[in-house]
Amino acid sequence: MEGGSAAARLGTILRHLSPRLGVSALTTFPTAAQIASVKYPMEFRYTLDNNLLTPEQRHFYDENGYLLIKNLVSGEDIERFRNEFTKICKKEVQVPGLIIMRDVAIAKSEFVPDPRTVFRIQEFQEHEELFRYCSMPQILKYVECFTGPNIMVMHTLLMNKPPDSGKKTSRNPMHQDLHYFPFRPADLMVCSWTAMEHVDRSNGCLAVLPGTHKGSLKRHGYPDWEGGVNKMYHGVLDYNKNLPRVHLVMEKGDTVFFHPLLIHGSGMNRTQGFRKAIVCHFASADCQYIDVKGTSQENIEKEVLEIAQRKNGVSTPTTLKDFWMRQGRLVKGERTNL
Repeated sequence: MEGGSAAARLGTILRHLSPRLGVSALTTFPTAAQIASVKYPMEFRYTLDNNLLTPEQRHFYDENGYLLIKNLVSGEDIERFRNEFTKICKKEVQVPGLIIMRDVAIAKSEFVPDPRTVFRIQEFQEHEELFRYCSMPQILKYVECFTGPNIMVMHTLLMNKPPDSGKKTSRNPMHQDLHYFPFRPADLMVCSWTAMEHVDRSNGCLAVLPGTHKGSLKRHGYPDWEGGVNKMYHGVLDYNKNLPRVHLVMEKGDTVFFHPLLIHGSGMNRTQGFRKAIVCHFASADCQYIDVKGTSQENIEKEVLEIAQRKNGVSTPTTLKDFWMRQGRLVKGERTNL
């Protein structure tokens, strides 16, 4: 019996060592090295090597197109940004080039200089305190993982999503940020989106379609919504609505970084409060401008130039490239192309 048992054990061992069975037969559970070789390739497409992001984080961004970093901006800084927003809305300060926008539901009513009538401000590059967000070291160290060392700020905004009036106008249609930008490559661009308070589905948190950053830029236009659509709120005209959505629940100071081709948007604000977020779109200064004439972006060029024409004290740009060259601000490294 003992000899038979020994022979059986030896036969089992030899079968396990047989190369015909492959690596998977050697262990019931994969080793750490096997997991790493499958999940985390030696090269990542959408992030750069600078020893900040872990392999897990780089893999997640590669696969999903976004990365959430908890508690990146302090509560004290958030309150300072909130106070400056209030001053701007009350017209206590004047900011050159700033665009103040009201929700379409109240656009035709009498304007009252109050934060409750403003749903977003954008292009605050000339406002020292708000622009400080775009140059915070803790923000830029992550941005550099996507853009490299020459970093340009191309677009800034502070969103103040109002309680929905019942017309669903507080929604932001599903869109790709690249639709607005006439420069490439898209992989050297990133958005940072910082929650200024707790956000979830009740007050219209971000909704993303993971993995859509791997696709191409789609045609955009205004969705046919009964209550109307806010100015510049273009949406993707055709996408797979069956793709799973992820709703990003965030706390004050949490920041999500995402790729400009990632399809995202936000739902209605069903609360009585205002949902605020401060946002900056970054690009590598090594990016190159493109001509959008004859492309799906031609419609946004016309609209952007019309808005620029109405801005007081700013000479009218003639192309989308002219507009963004004037808007861009270098925050790190050298201004090479943009």
